[in-house]
Amino acid sequence: MDRLPRIGLGWDRHALAAGHTCKLAGLEIDCPVGPVGHSDADVILHALTDALLGAAGLDDLGTLFADTDPRWKDAASTDFLAAAVGLLADSSLRVISVDMVVVCDLPRLAPHRGAMRANLARLLSLPVNRVNLKGKTTEGGPANASAAIEVHAIVMLKDVTPSGGCA
Repeated sequence: MDRLPRIGLGWDRHALAAGHTCKLAGLEIDCPVGPVGHSDADVILHALTDALLGAAGLDDLGTLFADTDPRWKDAASTDFLAAAVGLLADSSLRVISVDMVVVCDLPRLAPHRGAMRANLARLLSLPVNRVNLKGKTTEGGPANASAAIEVHAIVMLKDVTPSGGCA
């Protein structure tokens, strides 16, 4: 079996609107706007889950948890992440490193960054120093840019198949 590390890239973007709960990295953030989506719209967990699935060579988030399927209406994105981590374990793969960039004008991420990193580390069973998350603003980009939040995630996986055993 190929024992080289695997790298996956995930990306997601959601519109932001008033009256929606702002759920990011599995935590509820106090903000006047929140991501809009079929599930809880946790854009950080969506990008992360897609990166994990991609690194493992598995179907993507939209295929496994289609937004046309009523079962996933208002679903917790932590469930999507847990399912992906379970699929990795079934494939003898383990997450060893995560790096993400969140692009938004609201919410301001700095006050929540430590808690978000800690929660992601907990969800992935990693030390916090193996999970990084950076916030960037649009710096006055296109007028509609501040009405959305987008995340880029990259992950590294390693094969944890026991060596020397019988296949």
